[in-house]
Amino acid sequence: MAEGTPFASGAERLPGSRRTLGAGRRGAGPRDKMAASQRAALRVNYLRPASLKVCYSISPRARHPRSSARLAKRWEALKRTVKRGSEGKKTLMNVKSAQVMTGRASSTVLSSLPLQMVLYLSGTYCALYFLATLLLIVYKSQVFTYPHSYLVLDLTLLFLMGILETMQLYFGTKGNLMEAEVPLAASLVLTVGGALLSVYFLLWQTLVLRADSALSATLLALHSLEAVLQVVAIAAFVS
Repeated sequence: MAEGTPFASGAERLPGSRRTLGAGRRGAGPRDKMAASQRAALRVNYLRPASLKVCYSISPRARHPRSSARLAKRWEALKRTVKRGSEGKKTLMNVKSAQVMTGRASSTVLSSLPLQMVLYLSGTYCALYFLATLLLIVYKSQVFTYPHSYLVLDLTLLFLMGILETMQLYFGTKGNLMEAEVPLAASLVLTVGGALLSVYFLLWQTLVLRADSALSATLLALHSLEAVLQVVAIAAFVS
């Protein structure tokens, strides 16, 4: 047997020895290199921690072509969820800071639902009252003897009443929804002014018809109810 043969046969009999690995590195072919790279990849995957495996499975850059699209969708959904959660936290912090700045950090709603309903009803009725009273004034000026100076006075007070009602509804709705005392107090003052004008059209205008009496009495009742609810709401806001 020639020299060097035992070493070669020993290398063949011991595939896991260092001599065999060294010989494989020196004279390895393409297939042997591919097998060595696969064994190294398996060894790395076996030694990888569980946390890294989880992160690797969630990452969209997966090596497996079949699961890359699915994992990319999961990754995008996870990012959208995190983004929505951060936006919700920012909104909640803004609301809390606004409540702290206004001095109301409690979660109790102090806005009055009956007042809001009466304000809505009053706004609708005031629009109808304005149109009906304007038509009645035109009718009375054509049918009855209506002095020009009194006609101008009644029309001026009617338009002034429309402006006051618009401002009163605006400040009342704003103060009730924002739980603010100052706009609601301004709305209360304007409500009193509108009630006085409704009393004028009920009793003191130049010509008072039955239709005028019915319309003005209904408006006066709405103004009285508004004033009571506004006082109650302001007391609740202050306390």
